Amino acid sequence: MQGKGELYDCEVWFYQGKTDMGLPPGFNLLFFKEGGSGSYKLYSPTNDGPQALMAGYLGSSTDYYEAYKKLRDIDPMLADTSLSLIPGDQTSAYGRPSLVSDMMLQKVESAAQRMVEEKYARKFLEYKDVVEVEYSANYLDSDSMVRVLRAPSGATFVHYAIEPRRLSVNDFEKKYYTVLKVNGNVTTLDGRLVYQFDKTVNLEWGEEDMAARSHQPFDYHDVFPLIPGDYKLSILVKNEVSKEFTSLEQALRIPGESAGILMTAPILAYNVGPADPANVKVRPFRMANRQLYCQPGRVFLSKDTLSVAFQLLGMGDDIKAKSQVKYAFFRQDQPFRETVRNATDYTTLPDIIESFPLADFPPDHYRVQVTIVADGAEIVTAKDEFDVTFADAIPRPWIYARVLPELSDPLYTRLTGLQLYNLGRFEESRASLASAHGRRPSEDTAAELARALLALKDFASIGPLLAPYLEQEKPARYEAYLLAGRAALESGDFARSLEIYDSAVAHYGANTALLNFVGESYFGLGRFEEARAVWERSLSADPNQPEISKKIDLLKSRKNP
Repeated sequence: MQGKGELYDCEVWFYQGKTDMGLPPGFNLLFFKEGGSGSYKLYSPTNDGPQALMAGYLGSSTDYYEAYKKLRDIDPMLADTSLSLIPGDQTSAYGRPSLVSDMMLQKVESAAQRMVEEKYARKFLEYKDVVEVEYSANYLDSDSMVRVLRAPSGATFVHYAIEPRRLSVNDFEKKYYTVLKVNGNVTTLDGRLVYQFDKTVNLEWGEEDMAARSHQPFDYHDVFPLIPGDYKLSILVKNEVSKEFTSLEQALRIPGESAGILMTAPILAYNVGPADPANVKVRPFRMANRQLYCQPGRVFLSKDTLSVAFQLLGMGDDIKAKSQVKYAFFRQDQPFRETVRNATDYTTLPDIIESFPLADFPPDHYRVQVTIVADGAEIVTAKDEFDVTFADAIPRPWIYARVLPELSDPLYTRLTGLQLYNLGRFEESRASLASAHGRRPSEDTAAELARALLALKDFASIGPLLAPYLEQEKPARYEAYLLAGRAALESGDFARSLEIYDSAVAHYGANTALLNFVGESYFGLGRFEEARAVWERSLSADPNQPEISKKIDLLKSRKNP
C-alpha cells in the first residue's frame, strides 16, 4: 500500500501451504520503507514495532501499545499485522509484539536461503549446456502446471502453464517490452529425443497497460500434441532482456486409446468462461467449449467459485449408466465435504466441469479427490491440492496463450509422423508424413517424408518425391540434396548421385560430408583417380577420418587404379 500521509509505504504478502518448511499453515510478511525512503525491508514486530510504520510518530519508541493504538486508528488490519505476522496468534494480545513471529522470520530467512542455493545449483547444472554464460547467475523461480487432455479427434495434447516470480522488461519512449525464448523437449525415459520446439514470444505494451500489469503475475500458457508413451518433459524459458531463466520439468504419461477407463488429473480453475464455438483453434486449457482460467499456484479466495475440470476416458454406456462421480474435499488431510453426482448427469462426457462455491471453506490447505464409483467399487481416482487464502483479493495473472490451428489441420498428422520417426517407428511415420505432405505439400514435408523412406530403404520413392524441389530455379534445402543423393547412391545410380552432390557443392560449398559422397559417386562410376583426389581433399580438411583413409589406401594399392 502506498503511504497514506500518516504511514510509510508498505506491503503485506500472505503465504500458506509451507508447512513442509517448518512454517505455520498461513502467515504474513510485511515490507516497509524505513523512514519513508530507500528500498523495502522486512518488518520485525519486536525489532521495528508499529511505530516504525508511521510517519511523524512522536510517541515513545518503546511503548508498543500506544503505537499500536495510534496505528489502529489509521489502518486496523495493518495494526494487527504489526504485532503478529501469524493470523490468530494470541501471543500478541494486549499490544505486545509477538516473539513467535520473529522466530518464524528466522525460519523464513534460513529456508529461503537454503532453497535458493539448492535450486540455483541444481538448475545451473541441469541447463549449463543450453544456457549462455550471462544467464548462469540468474535462475528465476516459478510455479508451473502440466495437464494432459484428449481432443475430440482422438489426439492427445499436453497443456502447460508457467508463472515466473517476475517478468522483467525494458522501456523505450513510453513503450515496455521484453522477449522470451521458449525451448522445450520431450524425451523417452532413457533419454531419446521425441519432440522439440523453440518459440519466440515478443511482448510489448504501453504505459496504461503497464500500470495495470505491474501488479499482476504473468502466465505463459501453451499446448502441443504428443503420441502415447512415457516421457520426460523439459521446458526452458529465457528472458532475453534481463538474462533471467526459469524451467519446468515433469514426467508425462500419454495413454493410448485402448488403455481402459482413465481419468485425467484435475484442472482447478478460478474462472470458467464461454468459448466461441465458431473459433475451433486449439487453445491451452480449453475443454467442453469452455475456457478454463487457472493458475499454477492454485490459491483461491473465499468468494471464488472453484471449478474442477477433468476428462473421463474409455467409459462405455453400460458403465456410465451405473457410475457415480464422488468429489471428496479434505482440509489438512481431514474429511471436510463430499458431493456425489451421477455420471449420466454430464452431457459433455468425456469432459466434466463441476463448480463449488468456496464461501463456507475456511482459509486453509485442501485436497480434492475425484473418484468414479460403480456397484460400490472404486474404478478410477485422481486428486489435486489447493489453498483458500485469508486475503480479501488476489492479483490474477495476465496470460499470454499460444494458439494452434484447428484439429483438422495437417500440422497434427505431420507432428505425429515426426514423433513416430524419432521413436524409430518408421512404417507408421511414413504413413503419417505421406498424409501430411499430400494435404499440404512443401519442401519441408517432402524432406521429412524422404527421411522416413530412407530409413525403410525405399530409395526408389525418394527421387520422384524430391525432384520438384531439386529442379526449381532457386536452390533446394541442403538436406534435400543429401537425401536425394543418398537415395541415388544406394540405388546404384552413381551418375545421378554425382549430379546431385555437384549441385549441392555449387550452392552450399564443399564440406567433408559432400566431398565424401562425391568420392563415393566417382568410385561407383569407376573413376578411381577422381575418387581418390576428392577423398584426399576431404582428408586434408579433417584428418580424423579413418574410413576415408582406408579407402584411399585401397585405391593406392590397386595395380590398375
